[in-house]
This record gives sequence, C-alpha cells and structure tokens, in this order.
Amino acid sequence: MKEFKIVPTIRMYPTVKEFLEDTHPGKGDLLLTNRFLWENYFQGSTEEVRVLFYEDYASGEPSDEMVDAMYESLKGEQFSRVWGVGGGSVLDTAKILSLKGEESTAQLFATPAPLPKSRELLLVPTTCGTGSEMTNIAILEIRSLRTKKGLAWDSLYGDQAVLIPELVKGLPFPVFGTSSIDALVHGVESYLSPKASPLSRMYSRETIEKILKGYRRIREEGKQVLAETAGEFLLAAAYGGIAFGNAGCGPVHALSYPLGAVHHVPHGEANYAMFTEVLRVYEEKDPQGETLKELKTLLSELLETKEDVYTALEELLNGIVEKKPLAAYGVTGGELEDFTQAVMTQQGRLMANAYVPLDEKDVAGIYRRLWK
Repeated sequence: MKEFKIVPTIRMYPTVKEFLEDTHPGKGDLLLTNRFLWENYFQGSTEEVRVLFYEDYASGEPSDEMVDAMYESLKGEQFSRVWGVGGGSVLDTAKILSLKGEESTAQLFATPAPLPKSRELLLVPTTCGTGSEMTNIAILEIRSLRTKKGLAWDSLYGDQAVLIPELVKGLPFPVFGTSSIDALVHGVESYLSPKASPLSRMYSRETIEKILKGYRRIREEGKQVLAETAGEFLLAAAYGGIAFGNAGCGPVHALSYPLGAVHHVPHGEANYAMFTEVLRVYEEKDPQGETLKELKTLLSELLETKEDVYTALEELLNGIVEKKPLAAYGVTGGELEDFTQAVMTQQGRLMANAYVPLDEKDVAGIYRRLWK
C-alpha cells in the first residue's frame, strides 16, 4: 500500500496585509525572517513579536552551528507560535526552532526518535522553489561532517502553509532561477521515485508542467514576465513539496549536498549541476524503464522536441541558471572521492529513492564526468 497525505492547512492571500489582518501577530510569536522582508512588509505590524533576522546568524544556507546560536539568543524566552517567512533556509530553520530542546542541533540530527513539536508553526515561502512549507523535512549543513543532512519527522510539518504571491513578484532573477530549478528537480525526482503513487505523480507532473511552461514563456517574452507568472511558480513549488514530501527526492539531491556544503553553492544550482547526468545514467542502466519513458514523453511534449530531450532541457534551463562544471566551483580532483564517500555513507535516505539503484562506481562516474 502506498500512502499519500497533505498535512499543513494551506492558506492563500493576495497580499501580506490581508494575511496579517487575519493572523493577528502579537506576544508569544517568534518571527524568523530576513531584514528586508520585515522592513518592506512587516514593520509596523509586529511590534510585540520577537523577531530574529536570519542574516544576523548566517550569510548562506543553514548549519547546525547557526541554529545553536539562534537558540542561545532565545534562551529563557517562551513562544507559542513560530513564523518562518523567507526562502527554504529560513523555513527549514523555523521548523527546527518549533521543536528544539536542550540538545545541540548536531545531536538533534543524530536522534533516532522524533521529538514532538512544542510550538505552532506557520511557514510563508518567499521564493518559488523549495516547497519546504509543505513537507516534514528540514535540511541543515552539519559542519563537523562537511555535508548536509536531513530530518524527516512528522513533527516538522507546518500547521499552516501560507502562499502570498506578492512576496515573490519582486524576486531577483538569480534567486528565482536557483529556487525554481530546485522545484523542477523535486518534480522530476519524486515522479521517478519508487515510493511514488498515482496521487504523488499527479502533483509531480503539475510541478514539471507549470515550471517548464513558465520557463518557455520567459525565454520567449523576457524576464519581465516573472511578475505576472510568480503566482504560478509559487504554486508549482508547493505542488513539488507535496510530491516529494510523499515520494521523496533522490540521487540528484544526494550528490548535490557535498557541493553545496563544501563550496557554498546555492542549493538549486548544485542540483542543476547533477540533474541531467543522473537522468542519463538512469537511462543507461535501464533503457526500457516505463516510468522514465513516461517522463521523457512529458518532457518532449513540454519542450516541443523529438531530439535528445536532456540536451533540449539543458538548453532551456541554461537561460535560467548557467550549468557549470564542478571545477568552476573550485572542486578539486581529490575532492571527488570525498564527495563520493559522503554520498555513499551519509545520504542513504535519498539514495534509497533512486529510480534504479546507483552504486559507488556510478556516483564516482557522475562526479568525474561533471568535473571539467
């Protein structure tokens, strides 16, 4: 039997003003966000709210040390609601703050049994990519391990996922690009996952369709159409979150984590670096696979091509985020083996969702082909 569930209550508001009027921020609320978001949308409405600015604790993606520093600054304070308003890094961090106890964050990620949630959790995405508002997954860099790791506990689900198109209309294009490619990878990996069900694939398919149609419109009409299409991309990210929250992500994410953790490459960009090569390996190992054939048919239709679908996909995506060899990020030849071992020893949860099993030789080969 395959399960399927959507846990958070989904609320949609055209504007932040309408959201705030309905939610009544006040004492007992902790708001984790970015300073520019607070200044543009929340200042004047959150005087009684305890506010943490993400960038006061980190300049990039979240780590266990960063969360520990946040928790230390909150010691002795009590909250009944945690609001995460931001990109995936903010949302994942807010999830941890909604349940964190006295242990260090690294210890938390090593805990075998899920901890209960201790605060109501509201998740408001401001990028159109991670889908974190819909999932029970939080990803952090564990500095001592030099890689990223994920927790997948039901206590990490938000109580409310709040979608506000106003918050994504003004995204800088590079942020839009890396976040939306992340959502596309969510759609593809969850579609191919052995844990997928007909219901999860429905959301995977919608994710892929909305994003590729949006990318084609950007290619044809220019980047200025993003303001018009932001709501569709926001929905696509949420659909992707529902899909991979049920079916899981796989080796694309697993192989991207060492690159992101060691060389601080944005998550979506690191995913794109691995994306099509993993698909090509799947086809080499199982050229008659029915689900992969279905995916290729869908991609061919959306890209309007009968040629090499992966090359056509890269040509479209390169107009959003440039694909680079790993060496361009500073990866050395010696690191390829380290990356391979990190994947094989620390990313079993993701590797288990491969469309076809990938062994150490497969992973090393992917890294080697992508290096230069």
